[in-house]
Amino acid sequence: MEKLFKLQERGTTVGREVVAGITTFLAMAYILAVNPGMLSETGMPFGGVFTATAIASAIATLVMAFLANLPVALAPGMGLNAFFTYTVCFGMGCSWQFALTAVLLEGILFILLSLFGVREAIINSIPATLRKAVAVGIGLFICLIGLSNAGITSSDTGTIIGFVNLNVPSALVAIIGLVITIVLYILKVPGAILIGIALTTIVGIPFGVTTVPEGWKPFSLPEAPLLFKFEWGSVLTGKFFIVFFTFLFTDLFDTIGTLMGVTEQAGLVDEKGNIPNVKGALLADAIGTVAGACLGTSTVTSFVESSSGVAAGGRTGLSSVVTAIMFLLALFFTPLFALIPSAATAPALIFVGFLMMQSISSIDFQDLTEGIPAFITIMVMPFAYSISKGIAFGMISYVICKIAGKKAKEVPVVTWVLAVIFIANLIFEAIKA
Repeated sequence: MEKLFKLQERGTTVGREVVAGITTFLAMAYILAVNPGMLSETGMPFGGVFTATAIASAIATLVMAFLANLPVALAPGMGLNAFFTYTVCFGMGCSWQFALTAVLLEGILFILLSLFGVREAIINSIPATLRKAVAVGIGLFICLIGLSNAGITSSDTGTIIGFVNLNVPSALVAIIGLVITIVLYILKVPGAILIGIALTTIVGIPFGVTTVPEGWKPFSLPEAPLLFKFEWGSVLTGKFFIVFFTFLFTDLFDTIGTLMGVTEQAGLVDEKGNIPNVKGALLADAIGTVAGACLGTSTVTSFVESSSGVAAGGRTGLSSVVTAIMFLLALFFTPLFALIPSAATAPALIFVGFLMMQSISSIDFQDLTEGIPAFITIMVMPFAYSISKGIAFGMISYVICKIAGKKAKEVPVVTWVLAVIFIANLIFEAIKA
């Protein structure tokens, strides 16, 4: 253990790492309920996605442990699964096999970019303001999905969108669950989000929101994952390129942002702020994404909930090994997670929106050339109900604002290229319509 994970060098112990690994799992295990629930709306079987989610998370987290020796766990990312379901499948009318193909090719490209150090170069060329704004916008988008899934918001209230009365059982249960989650999180209870889902599921029983089938048992053998369900006929289309690039762009910043935050919190960065073993860390999410696509789930990325394990003392990849083992054990509890209604996972989605909102505090709104593009990015995602449109309009507005502010020299070359691509896509969509 000492030779492999350098426990003494990082001031930790085996016991502390085990506790940290379990804590991280408890903090992020809600993904085992939320991800299959969200992706199953596209027609994918819940059980198969559950199996894919658990195995892909375990694989990626183990790679993180052994290649990077960092206390960071990975799983299918929130926001990326929303883009998969609500934008690609529902908004663009694509099949889930089409979306999985884009995820697979994105992961393969990420492996190559990570091996040759290109990912770090791309990351450094994208404006920091837009990275933070994307996280905030995705958070609001996820929050809106949670409110909608619980039946809290509706367009039948006489306004464009509004809150329903509390006589709707699912809405009332979700609000109770949100209160429970908030209280647990403020009290710093490990696994507050997961415990909130569990308690909300129980609360839903007397309201008729949670239904327990006759003869129900919490244990079962895992269902088979959706192995190699791809659609190659659409790979060369313009629509595929847009989907592929959006997965690529979003995953790029999810991972690097989480790695920077968690390693800073753990005191593992060097004096220049560099992340140790960053190439191995980036490879972990790339390999996890390829594995996840082959198994049947959306893009795998680093989870900010890993910070809960760091707070519990995690400093090495050993805690990641423990988290990976917990994901594999969860495979035998599929019926337990299938029992959870959308009203119980909605509080988790809403609260994750809050966690992602925290990046807004570091955006400089006093500088109009930074603040306006950030606002547009954040505003478009929930109101257009599209992550990709938020990224596109944010990138375009960033270039326009810098030109208007006579700061065009501050725009990286890559940003110019991306803005041109997004403008071309908007023109193409307008002509096609």
